[in-house]
Amino acid sequence: MRFVARVEVRLRPGIADPEGATIERALPALGFDDVHGVRAGRAFRFEVEAADAAAAEARVEELAHRLLANPVIEDSEWRVVPG
Repeated sequence: MRFVARVEVRLRPGIADPEGATIERALPALGFDDVHGVRAGRAFRFEVEAADAAAAEARVEELAHRLLANPVIEDSEWRVVPG
């Protein structure tokens, strides 16, 4: 069975985010004075073959922890849906 996975990776709270800070500093010049607390991250979308949703979720979790995110400084979230 095929599943579609989406993994979001972002820096943990307290870890400096220079990309997010740069974006936040630029916002007022573009008229977005009401936006604060910008944090940058990465998103991945891919397909995975698995016997069922639980197996797909376990595989995506393993991939997120072993390859896509650095667990020392980053958090990750994932969602798996039938594809």
